[in-house]
Amino acid sequence: MIARHEVQLDRMDIWSKLAAPLPTTEISWRQDGRPIQRDGKYFARFVAYVDANTVRERLDSVVPGEWDLTLELLPPLPVDDGEPALSFKARLQILGVIREDVGTGRDYKSAATDAFKRAGVRFGIAHELYAYEQNWVQVDSDSRHARPVEDPAEAYARRTGTRTGRVAEGRTEQRQDAVVLEMPAAQASSGDAGPRASEEPECPKCGGRMWDNRLSKRNPKAPDFKCRDRSCDGVIWPEKKPAAKGETTAATPSSNDAGPLVPEAEDELPF
Repeated sequence: MIARHEVQLDRMDIWSKLAAPLPTTEISWRQDGRPIQRDGKYFARFVAYVDANTVRERLDSVVPGEWDLTLELLPPLPVDDGEPALSFKARLQILGVIREDVGTGRDYKSAATDAFKRAGVRFGIAHELYAYEQNWVQVDSDSRHARPVEDPAEAYARRTGTRTGRVAEGRTEQRQDAVVLEMPAAQASSGDAGPRASEEPECPKCGGRMWDNRLSKRNPKAPDFKCRDRSCDGVIWPEKKPAAKGETTAATPSSNDAGPLVPEAEDELPF
C-alpha cells in the first residue's frame, strides 16, 4: 500500500518538473510593434515566446498520457482595426487538476495555440518568461517587419549580463502560432523581477530597481530612469548640458523634489 505522503511527494515532483525552466534553445524572440527612431538609428522591442510544440513536449515528457486539453470557442472580440479577433478558452487537465485560460488570434489556429500555451503557464510551463525585461534591439528599418541588426537573444544576454543562448536561425520572425508572454502589470510593479542589467542604476530614493526609458521616451527632457515601485517617485533625469554664454536655462528638477511621473504616451509604459 502506498502511503499518502509518498503520493504527495510524487505529485510535488511532477509539478516541479513541469515548471522547470525551459532550455534556452526553445525560447524565441519576435518584434512587438513598430520601431522607433533615436539618433538616426531604429530600435524595436522584441519579446520572448515559446512554440505550442514546446509546451506539448514538456507535458508528454513529464506526464505522458496523463493530460487532456479541451478547447471552447468564445464569441469574437472587437479590435482597433475593425477586424474581430477569435478567442478560445483552454481547459487543461493534468492528473485530475484543471487550469483554464483564454487565448486570442487572427485565425482559429493562432487563437487555439495561444489558449493552450496560456493554460500551460497556469501549471508553470514557461512561466519564467514573465520575468524577462524589455529587450530593445537595433533594426535595419522602421518597418513592422524590420530585421534585427543583432540576435535579440544575444542582445538581451549582453545587456542583462546573463546567458540566454542563441536561438535557431529564423526563429526571430513573427509567427501566427506564437504566444507572447509579457510581464503583467502586477509583476511589473515589483522591483525584484528579472535580472538587473549591468548598467542599471539604483533608485535614488528607495534603492530598488528602475525602468530604463532612454530609448522609449519621446520627450528628451523626460527622466532617463523611473523607479519600478509605483509607490516610489524616484527618477533620474538626463544629464544637464552646459548652457552657452549669455543663455539662461530653467532649473531641472532633481529626483528628490519631483512629483509622481506621468508617462507621456502609453508605449512608454514598461509593460
